[in-house]
Amino acid sequence: MSGIVGIEDSGRQIQVEHMLDKISHRGTSGSEIIGAENGTLGVVWTESQTPPVSTGVRERTVQDEGGNGHFARAQIIKGNLLLVRDQLGVAPLYYGRTEEGVLCFASEVKALLEVTHDVHKFPPGHLYYGGNFRSYYRLKKQPPLRSHPQHMARELCQRLATAVKERIKGDVAGTWLSGGLDSSALAALARPHVDDLHTFVAGLPGAPDLDHAFEMAAFINSEHHEVIVSLDDLLHVLPDVIYHLESFDALLVRSSITNYLVAEAASRYVSTVFSGEGGDELFAGYHYLKDLHPTALEEELIDITGRLDNTALQRVDRSAAAHSIKAHVGFLDPHVVYYALRIPAKFKLHNGIEKWILRQAMDGILPEDIVQRRKAKFWEGAGVGEILAKHAENRITDGEFTRERVLPNRWILNTKEELLYYRCFCEHFGELKDLSWMGRTKNVPQQ
Repeated sequence: MSGIVGIEDSGRQIQVEHMLDKISHRGTSGSEIIGAENGTLGVVWTESQTPPVSTGVRERTVQDEGGNGHFARAQIIKGNLLLVRDQLGVAPLYYGRTEEGVLCFASEVKALLEVTHDVHKFPPGHLYYGGNFRSYYRLKKQPPLRSHPQHMARELCQRLATAVKERIKGDVAGTWLSGGLDSSALAALARPHVDDLHTFVAGLPGAPDLDHAFEMAAFINSEHHEVIVSLDDLLHVLPDVIYHLESFDALLVRSSITNYLVAEAASRYVSTVFSGEGGDELFAGYHYLKDLHPTALEEELIDITGRLDNTALQRVDRSAAAHSIKAHVGFLDPHVVYYALRIPAKFKLHNGIEKWILRQAMDGILPEDIVQRRKAKFWEGAGVGEILAKHAENRITDGEFTRERVLPNRWILNTKEELLYYRCFCEHFGELKDLSWMGRTKNVPQQ
């Protein structure tokens, strides 16, 4: 875990120091500010990694390096600033310009707001050099595999296993475990490489995830930890969740609360965790996808995978970073993604069964009932969605919702729950006029 900030100008050490203060949680073991010609760079890092700083004669470098293709990097090369973000945007990065027109960047928005309100998402798969942005990668359809589906399943399993193994290295690792297919797959594949694998789940009393996760933890013999929460617990951490998440999207906040709580628990035992993001997007795990023609399905999977950077990946990154641990997303390993894009859609959604090819890949590795378990939304499995929506309904009148649901930038809040979160967001960041950098969940019903 690390974080980077910088300004494309020399002599900006004081401003960069203020920016670093805002992301100090991303690296509690060390920090460094590097002054160079035409640039001032800053970085924080954790003790589990080598300081991500290079100070060679001809270049200065800071990076948020998640390893294995997930990174955000800043370098001063021959007097020019180079910024690069990984292909899918697993590592966060934002940029903007000061009032003088000087480019600045940071791993989190809160750091950028120290020097500008001009905030933009740095596009995944892009680089910035010499004052220009350029795309070096675009998520797109790949030539389809023509091998037998069982061969595809075996190869997929092998690629996932390699992705997990490569991310463990010497770190003390754990997994966030809901007991669903995706998180269970990563836990099972991590288990042979970790002497004492810790698994973590959060939910209200009686939430389905608690039983499912317990079953899976017993199956792999992990050190299992349950975080049982109440409405008071959820409301107590809500302001901190929204501050770290930098979003008021209702469905994103819902799921971030439980992520935040399991990350807090995990930080007492491990330095890295695995999270199952990407499985639903790559392998057609959502119910609405069943209504699409195969050609449209392939296009939709590419679209929703490409949108992960400022929704689900932002949730995972911020929840972990808030507690100074690193979250790995094994499904989004570049080799796994490339192979998944080559698997025909008919083997992802097969005879009405979502993620069919992934289920085949995990057959014999996971308990049969987990292999066959159908998709549950993260907040539903944890039991938090309904209770938070009800709380907002009781707190906000119909009149308040009507008056406040249209924002200054003309965005429309979908529900009273989202208005509740927006109010909290404004307490931290003010009423920002430009929110174009903020992701919003697709296909959300309005109130």
